[in-house]
Amino acid sequence: MPLQRVTILIFLFVWQITVQASIQLTPAQAKTIGQKIWLNEGAGKQENLTVWNKGEDFPSFGIGHFIWYPVGSEGPFTESFPQLLQHLKQTTPLPSWLEKTIDAPWRSREEFYAHINNPELNSLRQLLQNTVPQQVDFIVQRMEKALPNMLASLPTQTQRNHVNKQFYRIAQHPNGVYALIDYVNFKGEGISAKERYKDQGWGLLQVLENMRDQHEVMQEFIRSADFMLTRRVQNASRDESRWLPGWRKRLQTYLKAQ
Repeated sequence: MPLQRVTILIFLFVWQITVQASIQLTPAQAKTIGQKIWLNEGAGKQENLTVWNKGEDFPSFGIGHFIWYPVGSEGPFTESFPQLLQHLKQTTPLPSWLEKTIDAPWRSREEFYAHINNPELNSLRQLLQNTVPQQVDFIVQRMEKALPNMLASLPTQTQRNHVNKQFYRIAQHPNGVYALIDYVNFKGEGISAKERYKDQGWGLLQVLENMRDQHEVMQEFIRSADFMLTRRVQNASRDESRWLPGWRKRLQTYLKAQ
């Protein structure tokens, strides 16, 4: 194996260990973060654990509104609900219908809400309400994978150093772990080429790249995230402006004490 390839593999392995060691939550912290994410995504209401938002081509589930595409549908956003189910089944029995269903079984938003109170969706809401800590654990695991993947996607050492520095500046803030895992769950890592409008992303990677050193870290993280989300709305082929006020309100929760 070429020396350069070995160096890259060692680099990524070391960063994976570093991130895993840095994100360790007590049960109380996991519960608090889970409740905050649930409030952000669904006002803390059980009925909002299973939704299909207007203007979207897929339903969303759980405290993080994890995406599940219907059969034959593939969109620009990362499908995360099937991954969540695989995580949950390690510790929690799933309703039998979920064990047999690969794709979201509803073809449209209208069909979804026609069945919103059937036994299948009732059982899913109960499962999701009972597994908030496990869902937080799933989000944390996604966060643990984010930094080495983000660093590996950057072409220069200068860019990698900057992103790494901003990541750990945030992580050291009292609300930093919450802000990082929430944003990754909220808008992704920023690595996928599919998650772009006009070749410009809005994930955590783009937010970290756009941060500056001379300002208070959480205020700067929020400023950079607001810039990226505003740019997303401007670049979108459909009107996403109705979501921007809610996104901005969510960013402000990163300033509040846990």
